[in-house]
Amino acid sequence: MSPRVFFITGTSTGFGLELTKIAISKGDSVCATARNSSKLSPPEGATDKNYLAVDLDVTKKESIEKAFETAYEHFGRIDVVVNNAGYGLGGEFESLSEKQIRTQMEINFFGLLDCTRKAMQIMRERNSPPGGVIQQVTSIGGQRGVPIFSVYCASKWAVEGFTEAISQEVKPEWGIKFTCIEPGGFRTDWAGRSMDFGEEKCAAYDHIDAKKQMGERNGTQAGDPHKGALAFYELAVMKDPPLRCVVGTDAYAAINGKLDTYRESVKKFEKLSNSTDVDGYQKPS
Repeated sequence: MSPRVFFITGTSTGFGLELTKIAISKGDSVCATARNSSKLSPPEGATDKNYLAVDLDVTKKESIEKAFETAYEHFGRIDVVVNNAGYGLGGEFESLSEKQIRTQMEINFFGLLDCTRKAMQIMRERNSPPGGVIQQVTSIGGQRGVPIFSVYCASKWAVEGFTEAISQEVKPEWGIKFTCIEPGGFRTDWAGRSMDFGEEKCAAYDHIDAKKQMGERNGTQAGDPHKGALAFYELAVMKDPPLRCVVGTDAYAAINGKLDTYRESVKKFEKLSNSTDVDGYQKPS
């Protein structure tokens, strides 16, 4: 295949920055976005032809529209959209203000929805031939609930359900593929500078100190961001990418633990689950 055009959100640090470097090094082109793209540094090998830095605030529809249009006008198509922008909101649920909760959902969920809508339109109607890959960077927290990350997990679970549903709505001839990438812990800024914490500490939760817990974790995670981004790239260029893929040894162990307990619980309550049909009901053939 000819060089791909990547459109990546959240490229200031972490996975977004590393994936930008990798895509350029592989001979692809990148539209790298950030709220203030003037602070982005072009990676090695970047030229005016294969690299474009664009402002993007995912909470503003007009910003999304402008960023995608600028990228399309520059490159003539968009092959891979990586919805990577997002952040973590930590703290026990009762410490989180309504404003913090809504902001978490605006960025991690609603902003991603708006980017996905625009990406699908371009890939279906304007790419020639049509098609592309949309990667949703969720989290292992999008597959299991993690204490002190209730609303963060809610935002990622929402993305997972949304993406699974729309992946079944598109026509095969549109050529649009979706992948939810579910990282575990990586040594990015996610658990450090980028994280927000609850602002209304409740005295009842004297057994939880989210800031201390994440401070101790930051920088000690198993995951290497560059290796994680290499996995993102491999998934992006696959002929038939999976709907979901965990990334990281901790995420792999966690998802298998979740599957085991989930399966055990479903089986345990099999009789109850199957006790509610109308008398005489026959399943359609």
